[in-house]
Amino acid sequence: MKRMRFVIPVMILFAGVFSMSRTSFAKPEYAKKEGKKCVYCHVNGNPKKLTAAGDYYKAHDHSLTGYEEKK
Repeated sequence: MKRMRFVIPVMILFAGVFSMSRTSFAKPEYAKKEGKKCVYCHVNGNPKKLTAAGDYYKAHDHSLTGYEEKK
């Protein structure tokens, strides 16, 4: 019984940390900084799929300076 008093809180803590530490790529501060919506750089809000703008942003030290949108 003493073991359960330790294991249950540790499991709850681990689950909380794990659920809060999802890998996050799209950050609201990037959107605010660039004045663009997240979907400007991410395909359908998927953080792992980038548009051409997202690829440029990633490759240029998180900056859209110099990026020209393809028409």
